[in-house]
Amino acid sequence: MSHPRNVAVIVGSLRKDSASRKIAKEIAARAPTNLRFDFVEIGALPFYDQDLETATPPVEWTAFREKIAAADAVLFVTPEYNRSIPGAVKNAIDVGSRPYGQAPLSGKPAAVVSTSAGALGGFGANHHLRQTLVFLDMPTLMQPEAYIGNSLALFDENGQLVNEQTGQFLGKFAAAFADLIDRHAANAARKAA
Repeated sequence: MSHPRNVAVIVGSLRKDSASRKIAKEIAARAPTNLRFDFVEIGALPFYDQDLETATPPVEWTAFREKIAAADAVLFVTPEYNRSIPGAVKNAIDVGSRPYGQAPLSGKPAAVVSTSAGALGGFGANHHLRQTLVFLDMPTLMQPEAYIGNSLALFDENGQLVNEQTGQFLGKFAAAFADLIDRHAANAARKAA
């Protein structure tokens, strides 16, 4: 079995009962046991403003950056808003991409899951997010792609997943992400040697 790996989870929906949050929790529950998931909340992050990037940036930025820096990888699970990502996700990425040259997001392996109440599964959000991650040099899980459509119908009134086919897919997705994280760590170790 591979080494324990810490995964920071960024959920794009701020609602505590969101389908995206439920899907993220389902991925964590079905993931290989060496992965540890830390849900990093983004709703209270002040908007990124370079004028605040001083020796004492907002404490919320510092706490967020420290959690991302401590992670081995980042899992993004987000709904699609207006064919793109929610503003809270973009703001979190902007905060995590600074200070320049010390960005905690840079180079970390990532995975993207997009969700939508409709059938398309958040295709636009998924690909807009991937474009941003390319700039941050975050090796991102390519396969399987995860577009979760009809997300509101996947859970019962108690928040339990009712579609086992989706559950099996999320387990395979988590296993592929664990493999990407391990490969990235092995490559980094080789380069350091």
